[in-house]
Amino acid sequence: MRYRLIASIALAVSVALAAGCHSMKTFVPPNLRAPENANGTLDQARKTLQQATPCCSTFADFSFQDNLPWQPKKFVLGPGSTVVSFNGEHSYFLSFSLPRETQLPYRVALKSELNGRWLRASYLFAPTVVLLDDAFQPIATQDVGLCEHMGWTDETTGAFGSIEVADKRARYLVLYSSAKQQAGNTYWEQSPAAFSAEAPVKMAAAGTFKVPHGPDGTVWIGMMDKTYQGAVDNAICAKPAQGDGVLSTLRDSIPFPVIGDGNKTATPAATAPKSSGTDASSTPATGSSPSS
Repeated sequence: MRYRLIASIALAVSVALAAGCHSMKTFVPPNLRAPENANGTLDQARKTLQQATPCCSTFADFSFQDNLPWQPKKFVLGPGSTVVSFNGEHSYFLSFSLPRETQLPYRVALKSELNGRWLRASYLFAPTVVLLDDAFQPIATQDVGLCEHMGWTDETTGAFGSIEVADKRARYLVLYSSAKQQAGNTYWEQSPAAFSAEAPVKMAAAGTFKVPHGPDGTVWIGMMDKTYQGAVDNAICAKPAQGDGVLSTLRDSIPFPVIGDGNKTATPAATAPKSSGTDASSTPATGSSPSS
């Protein structure tokens, strides 16, 4: 009787636990949970920047004691960095003297790193570059477009861009982020290690989206080197055009065997009949235009 009572109690506890497990949501440790508000960090970063006190509002007030690095160098822009105000818009910035002994034209490499632990809650510092002359007057301004490249190392992974310096008057360079850049975004391919939008614990293996730009973050800048050249040349700037598929491409370019006749191969296109010498020369149809 005693053993029967113990068995009954154990069975009841098991049923209760099973029912509870079925009704309870899957527990995800806090350090593995995606943020509930994906824009919270970005909004706070923007608020922090707008509350910062600018050091200056003209290029002549900047310090140009630092030379542009001979290879891309890492800089972290954020709270504690100097702030400039252009037309009421704040931005963190960097300023450099340009090399005078380098032959023109030359390229300057840039890279921004994702700012944030979670890919879908991250943002990028999108740079704007201004070239100045000896009198600190702007001679060229460019919002640098960023393109994603996922390399084998941290050095070759991020959002890459570049500018060309071709004007012999260029003496100084200022890097900041314009209001237009801060309101933009960069194309990005879904990382296999990112959490999907449907469930925080389900991994998303494919997909694309756009990473918003933000006011702060880690940026690399310096003279272009071979490593950055390869990353810039192979970076993805937009979603590639949809093709017809590998099999279709192979059929059009490679002869393939004809089933039932092992001694013949099919050609991708029919062979035009030989001319008998009496046909008139062909001319394009009236109104046709060459393909672009």
